[in-house]
Amino acid sequence: MIRKIIHINEEKCNGCGACAAACHEGAIGMVGGKARLLRDDYCDGLGDCLPACPTGAITFVEREAMAYDEKAVLKQKEQKTEPEKNHFPIPYMQGGCPGSRSAELHPRGEAPVDAVKGEKEFSCLRQWPVQIKLAPVRAPYFEGASLLIAADCSAYVYGDFHNKFMRGKLTLIGCPKLDMVDYTDKLTEILSNNAIKSVTVVRMEVPCCGGIENAVKNALQRSGKCIPWRVVTLSTSGHILDE
Repeated sequence: MIRKIIHINEEKCNGCGACAAACHEGAIGMVGGKARLLRDDYCDGLGDCLPACPTGAITFVEREAMAYDEKAVLKQKEQKTEPEKNHFPIPYMQGGCPGSRSAELHPRGEAPVDAVKGEKEFSCLRQWPVQIKLAPVRAPYFEGASLLIAADCSAYVYGDFHNKFMRGKLTLIGCPKLDMVDYTDKLTEILSNNAIKSVTVVRMEVPCCGGIENAVKNALQRSGKCIPWRVVTLSTSGHILDE
C-alpha cells in the first residue's frame, strides 16, 4: 500500500540516537552508527522522531510500505517489559550513541534518593541524557515523575544541589543563551506526552535565565495540563534568593 512514512537521510544523520529514543513504536534503531528505519510496519507515520532530530535528517515521504501493525508493536513492547513482569528490574535503555542514549540510571525506588547529607556522596541523577536538547520526548522514566528543569550554571553555584533539588526528581538542564534556542516546543512535548506530577525550575538571577523560566511557563500553558510548578532563583554567589 502507498502511505506516509519516515525517510532518514544517512548523510545528514550524526548518529546521536535522539530519534530512536523519541520513537515509542521501536521502528528506529542504530545500525553502524546511523539511524535506520528497522521495520515499516512499526512506523505509525505520526513523526514523533522529526522534532527530536537535531540535523533535519528525517522527513516524510509517500511510498509503498507495509501497513502499520499495532498488534506487532504492542507485542514487542510486552517482550521488552517481560523482565519487569518477572520481578527482575533492569534499567531502561534506548539505542543510540553513548552521549545521547536514553537510560534510566536506577530502577524506580532504588535510586539514591534517600542519600543523607554528611554520609557517602551519592549522585541523585536518575536518567540520561540531561540536556533538554538531547532528552527524548517520551520515556518510561517520565511517567509519574517530578521534573527538575535547571539552568546548567545552577549546579555549580549551589553546593548541595543534588540533595536540595535533584533528589527524587528527573533532571533536565539547559542554557537558552548558549544553546540559542527556545525550549518551549521540546518541553511542551515532554509535558504533553508524559504523566508529569510536578515541575521545579531552578534558575540563576541573571537576566538570560529568564528564558528557561518563560519556556517552562509557556510549555505548561500549551500542554493544557494543570501541573504544579515553582521557580527557585539562585544568586551568583550560591544563595537562594527566592523560592
